[in-house]
Amino acid sequence: MATNRGALEALRIDRKAEEPRGSRARLWIGLGVAVLALALGLAWWLARPAAAVVRTAVVHDAGGAVAGAVLNASGYVTARRQATVSSKVTGKVAEVLIEEGMAVKEGQVLARLDTLTARAGLDLAESQLAASRRSLLETEVRLRQAEITRQRQRKLIALGVNTQADVDAADAEADAQRARLALGRQEIEVARRQVDVRRRDIDDTVIRAPFSGVVTTKDAQPGEMISPVSAGGGFTRTGIGTLVDMTSLEIDVDVNESYINRVRPGQHAEAVLDAYPDWQIPSTVIAIVPAADKQKATVKVRLAFDRLDPRILPDMGIKVAFLGDAPARGADIRPQARVPRAALRQDHGRQVVFVVHAGRAERRAVRVGEAPGDEVAVIAGLAAGEQVVVDGPPDLTDGRQVIVR
Repeated sequence: MATNRGALEALRIDRKAEEPRGSRARLWIGLGVAVLALALGLAWWLARPAAAVVRTAVVHDAGGAVAGAVLNASGYVTARRQATVSSKVTGKVAEVLIEEGMAVKEGQVLARLDTLTARAGLDLAESQLAASRRSLLETEVRLRQAEITRQRQRKLIALGVNTQADVDAADAEADAQRARLALGRQEIEVARRQVDVRRRDIDDTVIRAPFSGVVTTKDAQPGEMISPVSAGGGFTRTGIGTLVDMTSLEIDVDVNESYINRVRPGQHAEAVLDAYPDWQIPSTVIAIVPAADKQKATVKVRLAFDRLDPRILPDMGIKVAFLGDAPARGADIRPQARVPRAALRQDHGRQVVFVVHAGRAERRAVRVGEAPGDEVAVIAGLAAGEQVVVDGPPDLTDGRQVIVR
């Protein structure tokens, strides 16, 4: 029985002895799998396409497109009546009574200049006038005396007491005093007009509004010199401020000369301010300026607002849609974005662009229309603010990583 137990013990497998061999095998298998995964990852990394270097442009909003418009153009709001208000004389500013945004009436005092020199000139002219009047009184007295002497000499010659020479001398003296009297009266008139000139000089030191409007700039302060002409370099102002007649606002747009045949005087249009893209303003063509700009190949067109509004300000950017005969005022407006023409690509007969999103290129099909210049109007497929690729590799694909230059 003891022998059988020993035989059985000899056949038993020693698990403790086998354990180190199995652990080493599993370790080698794990290392092999890791090396294989690393090799596959490295192979993928080396085989993947490199990031494409591209140049982009931002899609901007064109303010909308009017249905039925025959032409779209851009321009600015301008004031037909605008002036830099200055003085008639050179002088030192004593008082400025305006501020930016102030509404003024025609004839309202805007500023005053120092009047010390002008008043000294007025005092001198008034003194000269008073002296001329006193001299005239003396001449009148001498003329009366000469007339009396002449009458006396004529009576004496009638009595045979006097000679004709004495009568002639008395007549000459009377005539001379009468001439001096006429000269004195002319001198008084000249002195009176000189006083009026000096008073006008004082009145010219008061700067008044030439028309009713709104002050847009204040260009001078008390103590500065002002002159109607440029003098003294940058130390002399040429105006107190700028005054704009807000009732004279209109639109100036430059139309490409290739499309000027689509515009005519009296034509209706819809204007949209860049500041208020959802506000359509009915307008009418006033005139087509009969001159072309050879540098830009454009013709200037003037339009009038059918109704003015306080939101319309000078020099605002504005876009105009010239309407044909069919569309009525207030036509529907659909959003419209614009991108550079270089962003368009052809893909199996369709026009596409690549939008940069999260560092990758995203292929986007678009529907485009005509726009002036080097841009195209995107009717569908893009939104304002997105970045599109305008310069990149020809083999750019959807999803490829890009680096924006």
